[in-house]
Amino acid sequence: MKQLPRISQAEWQVMKVFWTKPLSTANDVIDALSDDAEWKPATIKSLINRLVKKGALGFKQEGKVYLYYPLVTEEECLQAESKSFLQRLYGGALKPLLVNFLKHEDLTKEDIEELKQILNERKS
Repeated sequence: MKQLPRISQAEWQVMKVFWTKPLSTANDVIDALSDDAEWKPATIKSLINRLVKKGALGFKQEGKVYLYYPLVTEEECLQAESKSFLQRLYGGALKPLLVNFLKHEDLTKEDIEELKQILNERKS
């Protein structure tokens, strides 16, 4: 499995734009985040550059325009972050995380049924 880059919370917001619309310019990202984040365009461009350096984004130049695209999928990053979280907080043990979650979260009947179904599928 390839080594995935560690992505900060701010970088996640930028990556979400690229996962939704690959081949975007920096201005596309600035426009997409203008309502959600109070970042200046220079901040967003810095985040894009960091993501390129980390290997999370690639780019191609078309004339004077740089088009950026994700080199990692959202699913890959979610799996890596989940494993990192599990390792940091629970020493890699899944059961204590699940027990803590199930004891302290409000679950609907639908949530419980879905969890039962997932567990039953894992038994097989």
